[in-house]
Amino acid sequence: MSRARRTVPPALLVLVLAALVASGIRPYDRLTWLLETVWVLVGVPLVLVTWRRFPLTTLLCWLLAAHALILVVGGHYSYARTPVGDWAREAFHLSRNPYDRLGHFAQGFVPAILVREILVRRSPLRGSRWLAPLVVCACLAFSALFEMIEWWAALAGGSAADDFLATQGDVWDTQWDMFLALVGAVTSLALLSRLHDRQLPALAPGVAPPHAADVPVGRSSRSPEP
Repeated sequence: MSRARRTVPPALLVLVLAALVASGIRPYDRLTWLLETVWVLVGVPLVLVTWRRFPLTTLLCWLLAAHALILVVGGHYSYARTPVGDWAREAFHLSRNPYDRLGHFAQGFVPAILVREILVRRSPLRGSRWLAPLVVCACLAFSALFEMIEWWAALAGGSAADDFLATQGDVWDTQWDMFLALVGAVTSLALLSRLHDRQLPALAPGVAPPHAADVPVGRSSRSPEP
C-alpha cells in the first residue's frame, strides 16, 4: 500500500469531522444545518462500515471530502448567506449569492466518480461504451431526487424551508440545479476518467486497463473485429 493510500483517507476523515463539528456550532438555522449536512452524517459512517470490503480510490476520497466541506459550509451559513458567495456576488456583480450553484455543480461532479467506481468494480459495465452515459444518467437521477426532497421539504415546512431551498427568488432554480449537476457530471468524466482508471487497478485486480471504455460490451479488447 502506498504512503498516500495509508495517510490521505484518515487525514481527510479528520478534516471532514472537524469541519462538521465546527459547522454545528451556532449555525444560522439548526433545521437548515441538519437538512444540508445529513448526507455527511449518513455518508461518513457508511464509508467506514464498508471500507474493508470496498475501499475507495484516493481520488474519490478527495472528491467526497471536498463535497462534504461544501455541504457543511452551506449548512452552517445557509447557501444564500455564505461569505464566499457574498464575495463572489459583489466581485462579479451577480444578482444572487452563487454558492448553491457551486453546490449543485458538485452534486454532479463528485457522484460521477462515485458511480463510475461502483459500476467499474461491481457491474458488467466495465469496459463498456455505455459506462459514461449511464454514469451521467445516474447523476441526473440523483439531482432530480434531491429536487423532489426540496419540494417535499417546502410542502412540509412552508416558509421555514426557504433557507434549505435557497431559490433566492429564481423561478428557474430547479432547472438550473439539475442543469448544473449535468454539467458537473460531464465535466468530471472528461477531466478525471483517465486519472481514475490509473488508480482503480490497485484496489480491484482485474479491472479493465485505462481507456478500455473503447471496447464494446461483451467483447474482449483482444478480440478481432468480425
